[in-house]
Amino acid sequence: MRLPSMRLPSISRRGFLRATGIATVAGTAIGVLPGCTNPEQHVVPEPMVVDEDAAINIIEEYEEDELELQDLAEWSLPLDSVLHEATSTWIPVTQAGSSAFPMVKGCAFSSEDGTLSEVVPDVMGDSHTVVIYDVRCSDEVYAWIELDYLTHEWSLYAARFSSTEGKLDGTATTLWQADADYDPPGFTCVGNSVLWQVMPSLSGDKTKESSYCYLWKLGDANAQAVVESPGRFATEPSISDDVVVLAPRVRADEGVFYGVTAYSLGDDLNTIVDQLVLPRSVRPFYATYVGNRFAVSIEANYSSGGLFGLMGTYLGPSEGPFVRLAREPSANVAAKDDVFIIKSRASYFVVNLRKSTYAILTAANRCVDYGEFPARVGQTRDFLTFATVKDEASGYPTAVTVRSFAL
Repeated sequence: MRLPSMRLPSISRRGFLRATGIATVAGTAIGVLPGCTNPEQHVVPEPMVVDEDAAINIIEEYEEDELELQDLAEWSLPLDSVLHEATSTWIPVTQAGSSAFPMVKGCAFSSEDGTLSEVVPDVMGDSHTVVIYDVRCSDEVYAWIELDYLTHEWSLYAARFSSTEGKLDGTATTLWQADADYDPPGFTCVGNSVLWQVMPSLSGDKTKESSYCYLWKLGDANAQAVVESPGRFATEPSISDDVVVLAPRVRADEGVFYGVTAYSLGDDLNTIVDQLVLPRSVRPFYATYVGNRFAVSIEANYSSGGLFGLMGTYLGPSEGPFVRLAREPSANVAAKDDVFIIKSRASYFVVNLRKSTYAILTAANRCVDYGEFPARVGQTRDFLTFATVKDEASGYPTAVTVRSFAL
């Protein structure tokens, strides 16, 4: 297995040391241990091709019920706050910097008390064209991507995170660095681990290379190459309880097929818990796994593929049957046991599979122009949303409202 090359970074200590008080910053990248999950060791299921009317239509066949979600809290954050999906107490946040450089800073929001903590106030890179591009965190580790918006070179960093202080607690490690031939990775944090995907860009010199998912744990000198895809992954890594869902290419010698796959986190993705192979050329937009059910979103209508060739969100075990929400998906699904929350354009469908009912969770007041989005994915004990809201008097956006609900 030939892994993509990784260029060692050039790192500046100014700003980062000053703002965080970290004693040292790692100046070299970690090593990589090969050993990807071999698709030949797993019997790949046949593509799930069924008739278009094989799924239960939630809107037509379920009964609308009263909303049973309990309001927990509501907070107001600065206007430029963007929350990113997480399963932990702390939610990763990007926010505009206090000056033109850096333009963006990495923060974290506590879903318990509403604390917003500044975590990475400055970039590690030397150039004034480098910005913090994306952030993720768990209650133990914080990871972020820095991107040079002129050259499109990027770096992925991670450090131990203190859940009691909402700050970095230790040295930062360079997990990966690449040029414009590779896209900035989809990545996530869970426990003391960081998972990320390295995929060739749609243009450039590496378009025919395989993609890889890597796993790194705090304190390790090496990351593991855990999953290989003969082509680009279709979705970002999604955490739900003790599994991570990826969508690598499968059956590559037969055509373009995506296998929505739940891997066990307990043995570093060496075990495939479940797998749903979609029809030829049908690409999943979002995917997660709760209990023994997949939640898979398809963002477009395809000319073939039967049921899964239709736009919508599908809930069910890999062998079926499925229920379908025939709405354009715009976010991943959050759930607790039999209750699944699916974002619609200006509201959420709260679907109870056990009771065969659905309810509507409306968006926050005065946020329709900018939209409201979930900050949870997969199995969760609470449900968080965030929305840019307009001032009632002026009509201009003034703050970001975060709402919390008990499932």
